[in-house]
Amino acid sequence: MDENFKATLKSSETEDWLDLHVIRPFCYYCALAFAKFDVHPNTVTIWSMVIGAASAIFFGCGSFYYSGTWGFVMNLIAILLLMIADIFDCTDGQLARMTGKKSRLGRILDGVAGFAWFIPIYHALVYRFYLHHDLEFSWLGIADTQENALIATAVVYVLGIISGVCGLAGQQRLADYYIQVHLFFLKGEKGSELDNSVRQQEIYDQMGSETSWGERYFQKSYIDYTKKQEKVTPQFQRLMQTLRQKFGSTDNIPASVRQEFHDASLPVIFWNGLLTFNFRSFWLFLFCLLDIPVMNFVWEIVGMGLLYLYVNRRHEAFCRRIADSIEKQ
Repeated sequence: MDENFKATLKSSETEDWLDLHVIRPFCYYCALAFAKFDVHPNTVTIWSMVIGAASAIFFGCGSFYYSGTWGFVMNLIAILLLMIADIFDCTDGQLARMTGKKSRLGRILDGVAGFAWFIPIYHALVYRFYLHHDLEFSWLGIADTQENALIATAVVYVLGIISGVCGLAGQQRLADYYIQVHLFFLKGEKGSELDNSVRQQEIYDQMGSETSWGERYFQKSYIDYTKKQEKVTPQFQRLMQTLRQKFGSTDNIPASVRQEFHDASLPVIFWNGLLTFNFRSFWLFLFCLLDIPVMNFVWEIVGMGLLYLYVNRRHEAFCRRIADSIEKQ
């Protein structure tokens, strides 16, 4: 692996096979092109958000079963746009590491990008169900009346909210956190972007009147983002507190403890990767191509929800074990 390419990665350990061998190398050349024209990483992130959100228009119109070839083409365009958005979302981080143009706002925008894609996409899928629901109604034996269509669409909309808020948002937030936690123990504080809500609140409190309202809003949102990460990882928070009390600073964590954490974390990182874009989008694309997009909500709540619980509980279990071991020393 080329050293210049490797330098643009967070770590090969936190990348799945597709990212490491296909997407990231392609994004590396995209980053080289953007660097040549002095494009800022945050600009690439914003492009990613716009392109991903635009795919919702085509997801809402795409249906081979109901619209024939035209609907199939709309689906393909939607998939292509979302893949391009993901490529740009990967490129911005590699570009930032390549050019040294890292920023707190960039980190926040990167976390927001996925939500900017999927909020309009999920609304588009609900609208698509309202227009085209013959398959689902025939399977469930429901009469296709206007009243039934409105009731069913309301139910699907609630499923979409649960899928987005409790599913997508929580799952991706946890996956991002565990990646940064793994990098923290692998590379130290400078090699990760592991944040905490206390520090983010301090940054917000220090913002003066010259700070734009947009930056203040994003920072406030990021405080809430980190608080939610900490809320679902109590044993990891306990471990970090134990390490600080025992060794005074996270910089003083012994190599043996870092290695123990790394060895326990690495297998979990594989399953954690399934909570991120590649595996998640595969199911979205499949259900849309099969003309049952509502099943994406069900899968995200049930299938991805079970995976989330597995990853979270396994990570918390070894954090508890390591914390108990240190406290007994």
